Amino acid sequence: MLSIIQAAGWPIWPLILCSIVAVALVIERLMTLRRMRIVPPKLLEEVMSVTRSALPSPDVVSRLADSSMLGRVLAAGMRAVINDPRTNEASLRTAFEMAGREVVHQLERYLNALATIATAAPLLGLLGTVVGMIEIFGSQTSTASGVANPAQLAQGISIALYNTAFGLIVAVPALMFHRYFKGLVNDYRVTMEQAADRLVPQLLRFTQARG
Repeated sequence: MLSIIQAAGWPIWPLILCSIVAVALVIERLMTLRRMRIVPPKLLEEVMSVTRSALPSPDVVSRLADSSMLGRVLAAGMRAVINDPRTNEASLRTAFEMAGREVVHQLERYLNALATIATAAPLLGLLGTVVGMIEIFGSQTSTASGVANPAQLAQGISIALYNTAFGLIVAVPALMFHRYFKGLVNDYRVTMEQAADRLVPQLLRFTQARG
């Protein structure tokens, strides 16, 4: 590996940095975007069961908000009803929507950075290719006789090929994981929207009863 890095020249170092950052971001997102941490499967049914006859206490709502991202969204609707018993459906849905936007913003954290790496890596590889081509052309004029310098020619070819390949090696997985995480976030968004829609009618019963 060290010999490859030496053969690829200095243009490979930005690509190595991009690869390290990309791996760190992928691992972080894989740990953060686990389904149990975002939308636990049975959480909505538990909330529906608890709120069937009465609203939970503020302490219970706080624990719900701390349990998961979906819990945070559902807790926002409960707090809207607890804080204003005369709230209407539009206000309640607005509370859910604002909480959902905040949650989705957190779920999309670092995804722009991953997309930037996926876009920049091939360009950095192209930069290495250009540098290698300069080395190749330089080898043609490096001797008085006009004969190409074999060592410089080989170095230029190595720089051009290694950087191009490494740029693609970094870019392709970064792009794939970015698309995967975006799809996962969209799936979670739909799940949270559906959960909020199911909870709205149940919470409205308490506003009408108190109104």
